[in-house]
Amino acid sequence: MNKKHRATLEKIFEAPIRADVPWMDIEKLLKALGADLSEGRGSRIRISLNGVHAVFHRPHPQQETEKGSLKSMRRFLTEAGVRPS
Repeated sequence: MNKKHRATLEKIFEAPIRADVPWMDIEKLLKALGADLSEGRGSRIRISLNGVHAVFHRPHPQQETEKGSLKSMRRFLTEAGVRPS
């Protein structure tokens, strides 16, 4: 995991929840963590990491992740055993 991935992970876990985290940065972080990403219907994306599975929706037309999705991503990463150091 490089410096940019660490910064994205820290943004996901910041309080209060941010509204300026680009979804593409989250996808890059997940790939760096070894997650399996697969396309679903429409804007859905299936993610599997450390035996934990989830389905998210890519934001559109904006590029930033909504606060609710960021909160869900935080919960997903926590369940998968990923936390900022």
